[in-house]
Amino acid sequence: MENLVYAIILLPLLGFLFSGLLGKKLPKTVVGAVSTLVVFVSFCLSLSIFLKFDAATPPKIIRLFEWFRFNGVQVNFAFHIDQLSLMMMLIITGIGALIHLYSIGYMWTDKGFHRFFSYLNLFIVSMLILVMGSNYLIMFIGWEGVGLCSYLLIGFWYKNLEYGAAGRKAFIMNRIGDLAFIIGVCLIAYHTNAVDYLSVAQNSSKFQLDSPIIIFITASLFVGAVGKSAQIPLFTWLPDAMAGPTPVSALIHAATMVTAGVYLCVRSNFLYSLAPTTMDGILFIGLLTALVAAFIGLRQNDIKKVLAYSTVSQLGFMFVAVGVGAYTVAMFHLMTHAFFKALLFLGSGSVIHAMSGEQDMRLMGGLKDKIKITHITFLIGTLAISGFPFFSGMISKDEILASTYGKSPILWVILFLVATLTAIYMFRAYFLTFYGEFRGTKEQENHVHESPLNMTLPLIVLAILSVIGGLINLPHFIGHGNWAKLDHWLKGIYVYDVELPEVAFNTEMILLTLTVLMFFAVWFIVRNIYVKKGKMALEDSKYTGWERLSNRKLLLDEFYNATFVKFVEGLGIGGNMFDKGILNKFVEFIGWGAEDSGRAAKRIQNGNVENYVLIMSLAIGIILIVNFLLQ
Repeated sequence: MENLVYAIILLPLLGFLFSGLLGKKLPKTVVGAVSTLVVFVSFCLSLSIFLKFDAATPPKIIRLFEWFRFNGVQVNFAFHIDQLSLMMMLIITGIGALIHLYSIGYMWTDKGFHRFFSYLNLFIVSMLILVMGSNYLIMFIGWEGVGLCSYLLIGFWYKNLEYGAAGRKAFIMNRIGDLAFIIGVCLIAYHTNAVDYLSVAQNSSKFQLDSPIIIFITASLFVGAVGKSAQIPLFTWLPDAMAGPTPVSALIHAATMVTAGVYLCVRSNFLYSLAPTTMDGILFIGLLTALVAAFIGLRQNDIKKVLAYSTVSQLGFMFVAVGVGAYTVAMFHLMTHAFFKALLFLGSGSVIHAMSGEQDMRLMGGLKDKIKITHITFLIGTLAISGFPFFSGMISKDEILASTYGKSPILWVILFLVATLTAIYMFRAYFLTFYGEFRGTKEQENHVHESPLNMTLPLIVLAILSVIGGLINLPHFIGHGNWAKLDHWLKGIYVYDVELPEVAFNTEMILLTLTVLMFFAVWFIVRNIYVKKGKMALEDSKYTGWERLSNRKLLLDEFYNATFVKFVEGLGIGGNMFDKGILNKFVEFIGWGAEDSGRAAKRIQNGNVENYVLIMSLAIGIILIVNFLLQ
């Protein structure tokens, strides 16, 4: 197993070096094939380790070397392989391999083809380090690595200034969360004398339940998760991150990187179980984020922006599950979301590819018969996220709804509203894109064609997973044996027993029925509006009322610019004025003084020996007189 673990990380690392150093000199086919193959082999190796594990298998610690010791804290560079990390490894490498394959066709004509694949491979390496590390500092290395790769890939087309600005925005907003993360890790090390998960879990009993220090530590870690997983208030970077190539959106901003915050909270369950106050805060932030992002998604017209706000909203669902203590349910939705959201992003990329780069849904329409595979797979993804019965998204989302109902029926009502809004904006996007008459240019219509096999094959695989993925954690009233229960697989990672409020069977059936009825009602209403009545999305300037607020993203970007950005820019301008008006003048004054004293000394140093002798004699005389007087 030790060699397999090393190979899982080393293979994508070699792919990164290969593409980065040699890719420019090699054919694109070779670069794309090698970059995809190394990730696929890592998936196969992860699967082989997975098959050797069961729910009772204890964690395996693969120690490379002792990294350093500080003040009694020993930090090893080691990997922690257990049920949770294996689940993440399979998602990262499996979906990563499909997206690499898709990218060969999508990026084929791009001049930075080899650079793109080197960045993708580096991202896989960073993400694997994040989830496989045995302690918080190793996780932080991967945490910063995926942040770097996100910056590189969002601003991949760096000649476009807006794309570069989007990359910087993501980088800066993530730094806020990262600072809080490292503060939390330092406090953990100080109070438990350890940073590895097993030791911290064993020493967590030192903390009193809901004490100020455990609240501060868990809140600091959560702020790190808020930055990485795009929760309120640090979520506005993710929609702007759609500036990157579409495969980047699928891999980093839907299936893997943005879920790192959820993974951090679940991995730290032994800390969060001791901080109910923090858990309530997570619940509130997740609920608010899910609602706000869903509302904004209702009137977005860029197909990728719709999916971006959908991602933010679904991440809110996951944090709601974490907030009520349903860690397994959060991981279940993380997994199903990876399937259907990667499918939707890649499907949108296939649409954009067919439309010669067009992303505005108002200029699409009538594509269902022109790109049939893309249409069918996109429909499956839409059904999954919207709650079609027994699709993966419906099962995982229903478990979150049931968990929140056990906490409070009011929470269920709010989340049910969010689920309804999700179905509305997703069906709106689907019907605007694939139904009605074609609204693009004649040139675009002549160009529309189905994507090549290396792009459609990943769509097909992800569509299948979006349909059957829910079988991994069937509800207790359907599940058969432990093979269909993710909570049985993950039960060993929880240090403290997680006791969720029970929901009566009849109540759960009623809630499930309401969810199914909502799905079909939304389908019928939205189809009637956008297909039968043929309503079109308006120009941005023509929206009014709540539609304008949704289209303008609640003016949050404008608010942030008017407050934080302008404030920081003001500090910069003030600092510049202080630097030029005071510091520079002070330095110049010293310079002028030195220059003037030099001129005075120049008059004395005139080369006349007689003057030198006279001055020396006077100086000696003065010294003797002063010395005599002092005696």
